[in-house]
Amino acid sequence: MATSTLSGADQGVSRHAVRAARGPHGIVPTGILILGALYCLFPVSWVVLASTKTSGELFSTATFSLGTGFLQNLADLAAYRDGVFWLWMLNTLLYAGGGALLSTAVSAVSGYALAKYRFAGRDLIFNLLIGGILVPSVVLAIPQYLLFSKVGLAGTYWSVLLPQILHPYSIYLARVYAGAAIPDSLLEAGRIDGASHWTLLRRVALPLMTPGLVTIFLFQFVAIWNNFLLPFIMLGDDHRFPLTVGLYTMLAAGANNPALYNLILIGTFVALIPLIALFLTMQRFWRADLSSGAVKA
Repeated sequence: MATSTLSGADQGVSRHAVRAARGPHGIVPTGILILGALYCLFPVSWVVLASTKTSGELFSTATFSLGTGFLQNLADLAAYRDGVFWLWMLNTLLYAGGGALLSTAVSAVSGYALAKYRFAGRDLIFNLLIGGILVPSVVLAIPQYLLFSKVGLAGTYWSVLLPQILHPYSIYLARVYAGAAIPDSLLEAGRIDGASHWTLLRRVALPLMTPGLVTIFLFQFVAIWNNFLLPFIMLGDDHRFPLTVGLYTMLAAGANNPALYNLILIGTFVALIPLIALFLTMQRFWRADLSSGAVKA
């Protein structure tokens, strides 16, 4: 009995020693992550604080001090060129929301087919997609403009929406997630029960792929929301501009009118709000996926 008690005490001491030995090694990656977070949040915090300052306070007060002109800056932004900023915001929501939804739908169907169906040329198609990931989007911007000019779509909403739908990396993610999340036995059981391909996709595959599709949607939404080069090349009418191009035109005009700098800062702050709200509302899908994985384990 004494031996058993001593053995249990020794085991407790050894576990404590192991945790103590691992402690310093755990601090290092945590510290690196904290430094990375501070590095990313530094410009965001500056934009938030600078958006509260008047024109005089912007260049005369401390960098990280609060200003007194937030509401006035917001009113001036709303009044700028009869509210063109809000039109840019609606355009950006159309490009990012519509493009991300269409891209997620195409990626879901394509990834599911590549993961769960056997057909001639499947590996070739997948390898071409992997190759497409390596091609920078900036290389495709000019050829895409020339193609859309040929068909008369350059300068329209479609010229920004259509190039965003087919995204190789999103299809790759959907294929990987479908292969891991959808058991072949479940699909076979559905086929035995007489389910069609469409029914299996709609009632079996898509619900199981939801966390992965949310990830794809968020990646695409943020990528399109921050996209500058494609709409800058495609669009000539500033009433179709997204926020990135619209704020750039304000920045270019600010060289001759410094008062616009306050509008640019408050506009940048307002442009961050939808992205933050989107992540806060959709992160529950990731949490649900992690919880289900823990239960299965």
